[in-house]
This record gives sequence, C-alpha cells and structure tokens, in this order.
Amino acid sequence: MQRKALLASLILSQAALAQNCPAPGAPLNYPVSHTVEQQDNYHGTVIADPYRWLEDANSAETKDWVDAQNRLTQGYLSQIGNRDAIKSRLTRLWNFERFSVPFKEGGRYFYSRNDGLQNQSVLYTMKSLADVPRMLLDPNTLAADGTVALAGLAVSPNGRYLAYSTAASGSDWNEIKVRDIDSGADVEDHIRWVKFSRTAWLQDGSGFFYSRYDEPKEATKLAVVNYFQKLYFHKLGTRQSEDVLVYERPDHKDWGFSAEVTEDGRYLVIHASQGTENKNRVFYKELGKKDAKVAGLLEDFDAAYDFIGNDGPVFLFRTERNAPRGRIVSIDTRKPGVLNWKQIVPESSNTMVSASLVNNQLIVDYLSDAHSLVKVYDLKGKALHDIELPGLGTAGGFSGKRADTETFYSYTSFTTPSTIYRYDLKANKSSVYRQPKVDFDPEVYETRQEFFTSRDGTKVPMFIVAKKGIKLDGGNPTYLYGYGGFNISLTPSFSVANLAWLEMGGVYVMANLRGGGEYGESWHASGTKLQKQNVFDDFIGAAEWLIAHKVTSPAKLSIGGGSNGGLLVGAAMTQRPDLFAAAVPQVGVMDMLRFHKFTIGWAWTSDYGSSDNPEEFKALVKYSPLHNLKKGVCYPATMITTADHDDRVVPAHSFKFAATAQADQAPGGAPILIRIETKAGHGAGKPTSKQIEEVADRWGFISRALKMDGSEPASHAAGQQ
Repeated sequence: MQRKALLASLILSQAALAQNCPAPGAPLNYPVSHTVEQQDNYHGTVIADPYRWLEDANSAETKDWVDAQNRLTQGYLSQIGNRDAIKSRLTRLWNFERFSVPFKEGGRYFYSRNDGLQNQSVLYTMKSLADVPRMLLDPNTLAADGTVALAGLAVSPNGRYLAYSTAASGSDWNEIKVRDIDSGADVEDHIRWVKFSRTAWLQDGSGFFYSRYDEPKEATKLAVVNYFQKLYFHKLGTRQSEDVLVYERPDHKDWGFSAEVTEDGRYLVIHASQGTENKNRVFYKELGKKDAKVAGLLEDFDAAYDFIGNDGPVFLFRTERNAPRGRIVSIDTRKPGVLNWKQIVPESSNTMVSASLVNNQLIVDYLSDAHSLVKVYDLKGKALHDIELPGLGTAGGFSGKRADTETFYSYTSFTTPSTIYRYDLKANKSSVYRQPKVDFDPEVYETRQEFFTSRDGTKVPMFIVAKKGIKLDGGNPTYLYGYGGFNISLTPSFSVANLAWLEMGGVYVMANLRGGGEYGESWHASGTKLQKQNVFDDFIGAAEWLIAHKVTSPAKLSIGGGSNGGLLVGAAMTQRPDLFAAAVPQVGVMDMLRFHKFTIGWAWTSDYGSSDNPEEFKALVKYSPLHNLKKGVCYPATMITTADHDDRVVPAHSFKFAATAQADQAPGGAPILIRIETKAGHGAGKPTSKQIEEVADRWGFISRALKMDGSEPASHAAGQQ
C-alpha cells in the first residue's frame, strides 16, 4: 500500500515538473463548482459551457459559491506575512490632499478636493480664486460606507443650479438630482434610469437634456441588455414622467445619444454613437426656432467627430476623417457637404487627443509617443506656441469659454502627483495652482521609454519605472500592465498603488499595445476583431523583451490589467503560462462567445466582433480566456478580481473563468483564487477604503507568488477551509 502511494506520488511529482510546477504540497480545498450539461452550437462547432449556472448572480447556489470563494481567498491572503505592512504603507501614501481641475461656469469656480482618506472627493465652489471655497456637495454623506459616488455634474450657464449624477455601489445606473447652488439644498427634481449620459443645460437654466433607457425589471437590472437609449428634455420643477422625448431611433436599437448645447445657446448638438465604435453621427437642432426638428449633419458614420465650438452656424470639429491621427475642420451647417469643409489644423505626426476653444484660440492636446504635447493655434490654424510642460507626462483639462483668458490643467507623471496649473493665455504662462505633497522622494526613481519589436515586426513602446540603479540580473520583481483596446491610450500618471510597488523594490512596466489610441485610429484598428491577437502578441513581446534584457525573469514577472485589460491578462496567461509567475485579471471579459448577451456588452462587438458571425467566431474562440484553459497545464498564481455590482462586465465572466481554472490547474500548481468585492462595480467611484484593501491584497498576493515576502512558496494549506 505504501509502495503504491509512493509510486503515485512520484508520478504526480514528475507530471508537475513536466509542467514546470512545484512538487505538490497540501492542495487548496477549492469550493465545489458543479457542472451542468450545457452545450451551444456555433456555426457547426459545439462548445460546452459547464458553469453556465454561475451567470445567475441572484441564485442561492451562486451566492453560496461566492461566499465560499471569498472565504478561501481571504483565508489565503490573511496568511501572507507582509500584507498588513503593505496596507499600512498604502494608507499613509494615500493620505494626501488632491484636487480636480477647476472649471468656471455662471461666474463661479468649481472643483473637487479629497483631504486624503475620504472615500469620495467633495465638490467646492467659489466666486473668485481669492475667495474661501464653500462646500457644495459631499458625496460621503450619501452613504455611510462611501459607496455612493458622484458620477457627473453640470452647472447651469446662469450659475444658479447644479445637476449632479450619483452612482450606487459602483453600478453604471445613475440618478440625477438638482441642487440650488446659493442655498446648497436640493430641489424636488429627480431623474432615474440614466446610463452613459451627459447633462446639457439650456442657456437660461430652465431645464436640461439627458439620455436614459426604459426602466428595467428590478431583479435583472444589473444584467439585462441595454438597448434603445433615448434623449429627453427635463424642465426644471416638473416630474420625470412629464419629460419631453427629443430624439430616439427605434429603427436602431444600438444607437446611443449624447447631447450638448452650444455656448451661444443657439443649437443642441447630438452625438449618435453605435456601440463603442470609434465613429459617430452628428445631428443638431436650432433651439430658438419654434417646432424646429432635429436635422442630420454628419450621418455617414465614417469617422469620429468631436464638437469643439461654433461661430453661429459654422461648427468646429476634431475629426479622424481622412486623418487617422486627427485634424480640425469647420463645417457650415447651411452647406455641410464635404467639398465645403475647411481644414483649420491639419493632421500631424502626433495624435490629436482633444481640442478646446478658449480666448478665441484653439488649445490642442496631442500624444507624442504616448506622452502629452500641447499646442495653441489661432482660429485660422496658425501655430502660435506650445504650452511648456514639466516633463514626460500627461496633461489634461484646458476647458473654458470662448472669451476666457485663463484655463486650468493638470500635469502628472509616474512619479509626479497630479499638479493643477492655471494657464494665462494672454501671457502664455503657467503657474502652479494646487500642488499635492506625498510622503515619498521622487528623486529615488527614474522612468525610461523603450521600444520593442512585436511578433509581426511592429515597433511598440513601453514605459519602465524603477528605483535608480537597479541591477539587470533578471532578479527584479516586475509588474507588467496593459490594456490595448477601444482606442484608449495609456499615458504616464501618478498612482499611489504603483508607488507602493516601487517602494517594495518592484519594477512597474506599462506597455502601449495596439488596440489603444496612442498612434491614432490605424493603431487602434490593428488590434481589433480579426486582428485582436496582435494585442496579445504585443503584450507577450513586452514580457519577452524584459526577460531578454534581464530586467526580470519568468519567476519574477507578474501581469495585471482591468476590463479589456483583464481579457488581455487572461489571454496572455492561457497562451504563454510559462512566461509569468503571477497574474491578476481584474473585472475581465473572459467569455468571448457570450459577452454581448449582457448589459452593454453588445457595444463591444466593434472591437471584438461577435460569435454570431462565423469568421469572427473562429477568431474569438482561439483566444477567449475561458475557452483556452486546458486540463493539467501549470498556470501562474492567479487572483481574479470582480465585484457583485459590476454591470459593465458582469461578474459571470470572472466566476466561470475561476471555476474552470481551478478545475484545470495542474496538480501542484500555484493557487487560483477569486476575490469578489461586495457593494462595488466596475471600478468608477470605488471608495478609498475599498481601493486600499484591494491594492493591499493584489501586492500581497503577487509578493507571495514572486517570493518577495521572505517566505518559501506559499503553503497551499494556508488557504484551506
């Protein structure tokens, strides 16, 4: 009997070694994840979905599964020796005063401030920069645990009212309320079932435009598919049931609407989007004309068009039509044909991110190799000067009115906390308005940008941040972060979470993958649909470069990313498990065959494609993280994170991936855990206290996997139930 047990143990150890796994110790006692006989036929290919039952977040068995997984995960994390020290240091680092970029409306300035550890930032107002700020709205009073966040705000042009949106427990569903700015009291107006909307006031402050969906059923409001958004006008002092429907397209269930009112109050400009496609249509309505209809202006859905401002009937747009990296054109609404367009600022070698009209000048924010470059032009497109920035970082803001002579902007880098500047457009001079003080020495660290060659020969940039003078011996614990999707650019920014990692001796790497917007629309498109694999190849290429140049080694390399970045991590760890010691996919899109069946998931088909399409199905199934886990493979130590109120990427993605990965992990393999946050969503508005807990768990988990906590490999018995 003993001989059989010894032989079985030897065979198991050899199998583990073959998978590059440690010899098995006491295994984690994973919660039972039963399977069901669920199969789906995709264009003749039958795919099993044994954990389909986990898609029902409201069922008793799913809730029991969640509780059991959280007990296992918290038990494991509680055994990590340096986790409490990490949390303590994070708390000290997070405790610094920080500000948003101020804006001016109706003769008042508005900005938000967090004193350090407040769960939510507080909104303040003042009539001049010399005034003592007055608190206008404290979201921390809306929920004792800080889980109600300010999701958006709009001040009426007359400066009398604030329309503010709130989101509860991280959900994308918003409610709009209205506050009298002088009294600080809310009026009776209350708008519900708002999602993915901006608020646009009429010039006289009598009411505002907003977008909403039909009221969903309570039981399914966090999972039901969101279609048929409509644009409404709400007259102040009336009930929501009396709101006027301004525009809808029942013939296009997938169109969404965002409205703004021109500064002169003459026009309502409506942007019509179709999912997350980097294109839009533009409609407008003359507000001064009785019974005026919504008219089409740009209806070809051929490019992105961002409204900048207007000179009467002549509208200015930033567009990517015939300019993948962006340009500025003027369009006369009386003769809108393309042949009549006038180019104001041409496309350049840099990527045009945004533009604003202030002091009768155009302030244009560019990306140059993924960091900010800001230029000022006159209204004829003549370059006047650059706005000098402190270094290799990210600038944002520059809003204002056409007649304003000042604007505000923020500047941040990997080691520079977000500093607020006031910019005098007459003098072309920036001055520090608010500068936070954080308990660290930025001179200890350095940032460098490297370019590596991806699998198909494409040159891809990445930023590497570390303490000065690190040894290139392959022994540096490294965290590689990426996103690579939806035309979103990753640029240098300050993060207390990443600073704690750097202080632990870690190297932080951010890769600017295809699928993002760093080099314009062609860069984005080359990482979408049938070319999505390019994104994963880029990420893997970054890892291989770091290993080849001895920044780190597979035993010291961890990866992380959220949402589309969670998909990235899931794809990378299933395609190249040998490259990584730890993986943290956060709120990731893991089931690429069914993502479009929940909430706003259908909108992502512009980037991903859809399993309903035979050719796109073939591409999706090849990299879908859920469908590429294989029995007996040694996957890196993995902590999947999600939240029970995530109605952007529903938690079923992470639930099914975790259950499958736990079942498939090779004997003796590293832990596969899932951390499920309660009363939280996709990430926006998450209270400071929850952020600190989550980051402490992330760095604690990774430090154990990378053997940074002074321990031997984690005892699998530590997390047993």
